[in-house]
Amino acid sequence: MRQCLTKKTGTIVQTTLKSSVTFTGSGLHTGRIVRMTIQPASAEYGIWFHRTDIEDRDPLVPARWSAVNDTQLCTRIANADGVSVSTIEHVMAALAGCGVHNALVEIDGPEVPLMDGSSAQFVTGILARGLVQLNAPVRVLEILKPVSVTRGDASATLEPSDRFTIDFEIDFSDAAIGYQEKSLDMANGAFVRELCDSRTFCRKADIDAMRAQGKIIGGDVTSAVVVDGDAIMTPGGMRHHDEPVRHKMLDALGDLALAGGPILGRYTGDKAGHALTNLLLHAVFADPTSFRLVECDPSRVSQLPGSGLSDVDYSLIAA
Repeated sequence: MRQCLTKKTGTIVQTTLKSSVTFTGSGLHTGRIVRMTIQPASAEYGIWFHRTDIEDRDPLVPARWSAVNDTQLCTRIANADGVSVSTIEHVMAALAGCGVHNALVEIDGPEVPLMDGSSAQFVTGILARGLVQLNAPVRVLEILKPVSVTRGDASATLEPSDRFTIDFEIDFSDAAIGYQEKSLDMANGAFVRELCDSRTFCRKADIDAMRAQGKIIGGDVTSAVVVDGDAIMTPGGMRHHDEPVRHKMLDALGDLALAGGPILGRYTGDKAGHALTNLLLHAVFADPTSFRLVECDPSRVSQLPGSGLSDVDYSLIAA
């Protein structure tokens, strides 16, 4: 793959966690209790998953768009030996949204724990540990021309922009969700404040059907927004009036993080999901004229997720 690397002066260094943080919970689809620890990593390491329960094969799986092998209901990555980790999108969104560029995610099972169905607990843990700067520049994927993929009435697009923004639209027949749209500039801690606590959502009829097939064993109304027509079955209702579209934006950030670094461009999703976002990354990397890698100067890094977090943001997520 041919890439253009444009060097800038005054580069901003990559980051990792100051110390490790551990999470324990059940997977949405398997119901299996897993222990997951995010470990600091060196510069240029990127994000990798390590299946600590695997001994007879390569246990390391790269968090990359090219490693995705399933996008039905979640995003699953796998290595050449068939070792996989599924439902990675929420922790990937947390890492990207907090500005973490390098980490080793150790996990003793096949699926990331669901926690409360959002990225909030991952964000809380990461921010509580804090970040440390590393001796290497941040590289962004700058989108140079529009790239779009469609499937039926759903579409996903990346186009040039001097900032990283996400625009999303959803339209469900259930009145509790209906039509929702939201646009968000992802700089200045926007992910932490606006998106990270938005939970996955589903319709009761879909839950019943999937459980009959032996799926989503680990989920319930406390770890997702469950709707049935115009009724919200989850205790306490929604955290935001537009929580479903916010969660779709959260998922999109996590799936886009599989590009291997921050993106400078505008992402637009219309009824899009994991499959379309991954197809979009395939389309971008298949066309070397659609992007370039740019070393970040201060003006650019201030436009990326994780930048601009304040003491107020830290206190809000810790509350």
